[in-house]
Amino acid sequence: MVKRRSANRKGYRHLSPARLLLIGLILTLPGCSEGNEESTSGSAVSSAKAAEKAIYTPRSNDGAPDPVLEKIKVFTGDLDGMVERRVVRVLTVYSVGRYFLDGPRERGLVKEISDQFEKHLNQSLKTGNKPVHVVVIPVARDQLIPALLSGKGDIINASLSITASREQQIDFSLPVTKPVDEILVTGPSAPAVSGIDDLAGATLYVRQSSSYRESLDALNRQFAENGREAIRIESVSELLEDDDLVEMVNAGLLPWAVVDDYKLAWWRDVFTDIVPREDIVLRSGTRFAWGLRPNSPQLKKVVDEFVAGHREGTLLGNILRNRYIRDFDWAGNAMEEQALDRLSELEALFEKYGDKYDVEPLMLAAQGYQESKLDQSARNRSGAIGIMQIKRSTALDLNVNVKGIEKVEPNIHAGAKYLAFLRDRYFSDPGIDKLNRNLLALAAYNMGPARMIKLRRQAADLGYDPNLWFDNVELAAAKYVSHEPVTYVANIFKYYGAYSINMAQIERHQAARKRAGIEGS
Repeated sequence: MVKRRSANRKGYRHLSPARLLLIGLILTLPGCSEGNEESTSGSAVSSAKAAEKAIYTPRSNDGAPDPVLEKIKVFTGDLDGMVERRVVRVLTVYSVGRYFLDGPRERGLVKEISDQFEKHLNQSLKTGNKPVHVVVIPVARDQLIPALLSGKGDIINASLSITASREQQIDFSLPVTKPVDEILVTGPSAPAVSGIDDLAGATLYVRQSSSYRESLDALNRQFAENGREAIRIESVSELLEDDDLVEMVNAGLLPWAVVDDYKLAWWRDVFTDIVPREDIVLRSGTRFAWGLRPNSPQLKKVVDEFVAGHREGTLLGNILRNRYIRDFDWAGNAMEEQALDRLSELEALFEKYGDKYDVEPLMLAAQGYQESKLDQSARNRSGAIGIMQIKRSTALDLNVNVKGIEKVEPNIHAGAKYLAFLRDRYFSDPGIDKLNRNLLALAAYNMGPARMIKLRRQAADLGYDPNLWFDNVELAAAKYVSHEPVTYVANIFKYYGAYSINMAQIERHQAARKRAGIEGS
């Protein structure tokens, strides 16, 4: 939160800490990426379409547009204009360690650095009793540069690699890190690889907007020149950060991933089943920097002054690992052999009731894994039962009306029907797309529909889109409820993606066998 200043100081007495934070929050873009809802990556929402929905007209207490907030909503000028508006907006991505909400409290490395930058900025400008406030705005990673260029933020601080293609779009500060390498990291489900050439013909999952994608494209060009089979590059959701992908590799959800080597030190005590392959380097000498709009020399000057004295190093790396990562509740292995065997046993039931209530069967299976690890014997202290962790009172409610949830099939039936009821009763607005109807319903399943209805209103009051879960309503949930529903939905989303990827691999394998004439052998 922006620290409280005296309400008697001239010029900003009407801007409370909440209003000052709102200045940043009203500019937040939805965190979703373009994709087919049925794609194997789990990416499912159009960023462009979502960005159009992000327009939010702030209102003062009497309902009239607030001229101060209106003035700073979109801005593409240099530092002098930011000083006049008394706000500098830092764009980042919402993730544990980087930037996240713990109840009403903003936390993460980006928040801490932004506070330090605010102090440096005001000391440098000698703003006195009219300080400039630095606010953090989380957006989806593929929206960082578009949001910066369109004037919805002024600085990008999100471990952004300096690449030739990005330098054609934006300016960069001085580098904030030493040169790093992009390397392969493998997990327990990875096949053996002796070197980078063994990746020919393999499948790797990366965000389309990442520098890793550029590196894999470059490697494929080399493979083509040498007559090798290309790497199959599959796009994953822009909602998944490096820590998400490394977590999935550690858990066996993915065989491997590409990641910046220095980040692995953060997760050394958390993800103990990964193997950093420092011998398999996709890009070397990468540098990270803050991103700036072109033609912002005043801002670049003060940012470079700050960065020169606050480069990332061992101290900040330790802060990140020990304060924000070590004790976090990470997802389990939904793809371990026993879990997959159990999924196979239950697959027909998830398909039956998923189809019956128009819920993606793999999404329903992912929810079952999150709730109980697909264990029908699971019970909790609140009285929830079985695979879908549903209460008898809920199952017997007239809106569900399923008896016998002590048994597997009625339990899955009741869970699917209740989820569909929540979705259709509370999240059927025309402005909510199919994926977000299900995500909002999952959150309501976890915390109750009444709280979710209130959260959507609170999200709108903060300037978020109440029709989008990721980077919008989830931030209100983190602020007003706890991190539990955020983790709940995020884990289901990861499991859903992992299941989808696994099924797609099986289908491709079966298709290849059929083409080779060995089906059934």
